[in-house]
Amino acid sequence: MTAAPLSPAPAKASPHLTLTVTWVKRWTDQLFSFACERPEDFRFRSGEFVMIGLPGEDGAKPILRAYSIASPCWAEELEFLSIAVPDGPLTSRLVRIQPGDQVLMGRKPTGTLVLDALTGGERLWLIGTGTGLAPWLSVARDPDTYARFGRVIVCHTVRNVADLAYRDFFTAGIHDDPLIGDEARAQLTYYPTVTREPFDTPGRITDRIASGALFADLGLPAGFSPERDRVMLCGSMAMIKDTADLLEGFGLKEGSNAEPGDYVLERAFVG
Repeated sequence: MTAAPLSPAPAKASPHLTLTVTWVKRWTDQLFSFACERPEDFRFRSGEFVMIGLPGEDGAKPILRAYSIASPCWAEELEFLSIAVPDGPLTSRLVRIQPGDQVLMGRKPTGTLVLDALTGGERLWLIGTGTGLAPWLSVARDPDTYARFGRVIVCHTVRNVADLAYRDFFTAGIHDDPLIGDEARAQLTYYPTVTREPFDTPGRITDRIASGALFADLGLPAGFSPERDRVMLCGSMAMIKDTADLLEGFGLKEGSNAEPGDYVLERAFVG
C-alpha cells in the first residue's frame, strides 16, 4: 500500500502588512509626513503606535521602528510623521519614499497615549517635542477628546521654526475639520515653542512650565492641578523625564491602560 503524499505545511502568515503610500509631505529636508492605505480590518485607538518599516536589503530581515499613528481612529488613511536620522538604517531610506511605494506595518497597534489611560479632568495637555507631535494629531481629531475635556492644549517644542510641522493645521486648518472643527475652534489651543531661533514663545517647554510662563501666556493659574489637569507626554527622553518629574511635584500620578491616572507617557519610546 502506497502512503499518501504529505500535504505541504500551511504557509505562515506574515507578521507584517504591506501598505501602499498614498502621499508624502516634506516639511524640511529631514522632516516628512506620509500616509498609507488603511486595511479595512485594521482597528486602533487614537494615540496608539504601530511598527513601521521596510524590507531588509540584500535578503536581510525587515527593519521596523515604532511610529505613532498621526491619523485619528476614524480616518480612512494611516498617517505618520518621521524625521530622518543620519545613518539611520530605516529612516535614511524611508525619507526617500514616494507615493506608490510600499512600506511594512505590524498588525498590532498598542500604546498608553490614549484617553482610556486617563481619569476624568477639565483640561487635557498634549505635550510633545519634535515628531512627538504625531499622537496629538490623532488625539486632537478624535470627538471623544472634546466630549471628555473642556479644553485641549497642544504644546509642541522644536529646535527651529521650520520644524513646526502642522503649525498651520493647528492654528486654522483643524477648524474646518468636518467632524470636530467646531469643537476644536472652541476648545483647542495650540502652543508652540522654539529653542534655537527667535520666537514669540522661546525655549524648552519644561523651562516654561517651571517658570510659570506657559500658564501666564494662557491666562491660567501657575502649575498643574491633580483635580483639573490631565497630561500626555511624547518626544525626547529628556523632556519626558523632566516633565514627568514636574508633574509628580504638582501631585499628578502616572496612569496606564490597566490603571488610569493623571498623566501618561509612552515608555516604548523612552527605553
